[in-house]
Amino acid sequence: MSNKIDLKNWGFSDRFLAESFMYPNFFAGRVISQSKDLYKVICENSSLIAEISGKFRFEARALSDFPAVGDFVMLDRDADENGNAIIRQVISRKSAFIRKAAGTSNDEQVVASNIDTVFICMSLNNDFNLRRLERYLSIAWGSGVSPVIVLTKSDLCEDIRRKLQEAGSVAAGAPVLVTSAIGEDGYLLIMDYLKVGETVAFIGSSGVGKSTLINRLLGENKLDTQRLRDDDKGRHTTTRRELILLPCGAMVIDTPGMRELGTSGVENADFAKTFADIDELAVQCRYKDCSHTAEPGCAVKKAIEEGVLPEKRFVNYLKLQREAVYEGLNSRQTEQAKITWMFGGKKQMKQAFKDIKTRNR
Repeated sequence: MSNKIDLKNWGFSDRFLAESFMYPNFFAGRVISQSKDLYKVICENSSLIAEISGKFRFEARALSDFPAVGDFVMLDRDADENGNAIIRQVISRKSAFIRKAAGTSNDEQVVASNIDTVFICMSLNNDFNLRRLERYLSIAWGSGVSPVIVLTKSDLCEDIRRKLQEAGSVAAGAPVLVTSAIGEDGYLLIMDYLKVGETVAFIGSSGVGKSTLINRLLGENKLDTQRLRDDDKGRHTTTRRELILLPCGAMVIDTPGMRELGTSGVENADFAKTFADIDELAVQCRYKDCSHTAEPGCAVKKAIEEGVLPEKRFVNYLKLQREAVYEGLNSRQTEQAKITWMFGGKKQMKQAFKDIKTRNR
């Protein structure tokens, strides 16, 4: 009886297979966990420990070039023998969650890759926040992943219908599901999005029920969980980085780096999908370069005044766009970007201050 592993069940689609043919002397595998500079890789013949080659490290131009959990890679062997296998190449990713690397460097690193669906989890009690949801949606679409909104802890909410409508108003086409951690069937709606060979991930604030949902899908309490504290600053309990094969045949990537995408990562976000309504209104403005603040004939400002567009949604739209501009800049670059954003440039800023002085005389 053959012990070969079918990599198609691990997401190795025809897209990745075609690129692997470019490296006929190497073997394909998928990174299923990472610990510092060592990677556990599943191949056709076994799972093995691998590391990158010296040439790979030398030729890498950025941290994002290095392997991450979820990557398909090409190795010098497909059997666990004669020491660690060597990763020679990372196959092009179809999607990737990216964040700014720790420290003062502007470099970026891949948190997880080749994800098909991301479940954005938000608790219906203390954690519920539409502005945060807009941020997560923008990051998901910018990462090349289809988002599904999961509103958790419905048993702790007294007005589910209202919050469901509010979430739907900013979902921009993403499905919205409601689950409960108490009921055994609270996770069944998620099962419809889990397909054999596809990879999913869960993102959201700490304590909203991500680990609980994954444990339900696993059928065992493999992941630690932590209750959401009253002050909404629950500790993050997941410390591992791994890709887990679920009993249903789908895979879930569980990595602590996904949590920090809620406070960074907007430089790679896609605002066009999340805020399509605002972009559609902007096209109707009298001036193409309308700032939507004081110009006459501004369709966005009119929509806010008439109650068609919530002002808080527009303010968040501007906030996220500014963050995307400032992300990775040093203090001097940030100051220059703020001046450009507010006045168009230093020359315009000086003229604006001059006009103010003239009016105040």
